[in-house]
Amino acid sequence: MSLKRNKKIKKKRGKTGAGSRRPKRRNVARSHVNRDRDRYTLDANFEFFEELRSLILKSSPAEKDNMVKKISNLGRVRLALISGIFLNDPDTADQFDSPADLFIVGDDINRKKLRNFLVSLEAEIGSEVKFTLMNKEEFDYRYGMFDRFVRVLLEGPHEKIINKIGL
Repeated sequence: MSLKRNKKIKKKRGKTGAGSRRPKRRNVARSHVNRDRDRYTLDANFEFFEELRSLILKSSPAEKDNMVKKISNLGRVRLALISGIFLNDPDTADQFDSPADLFIVGDDINRKKLRNFLVSLEAEIGSEVKFTLMNKEEFDYRYGMFDRFVRVLLEGPHEKIINKIGL
């Protein structure tokens, strides 16, 4: 009688028991093989995609301080703001809508140092940085006449990392 009872219990567990159900497997990342290298991409439909993305892309204050030091060493920098790919805000519509990722206003900027800085920054980020450089006179003129480029950049999501102009 005990053997029949065990079979009935197993049948019941198989139909309604919580222990017999396996949790649905979720693919968080997809693997791609490309030229002897494995690459992984996150599944955008994953329910915690935005949280995981912001955790991975979140920059530390030390990294921003390092960026400010490097930009300050380029010359007399009056204004530097970051936008686009540097902002990891999931509330922004699209990080690629920004006219520039890095905007610098300054005088006597060393072009060689600037080029080296941009190359190292792009290597660190892993993508191209949209960059704009203006001297103070050009910025004042364009800001004064409500230039569309400057207005869209300043009205959109951005962060001023150097601000000696007083905007």
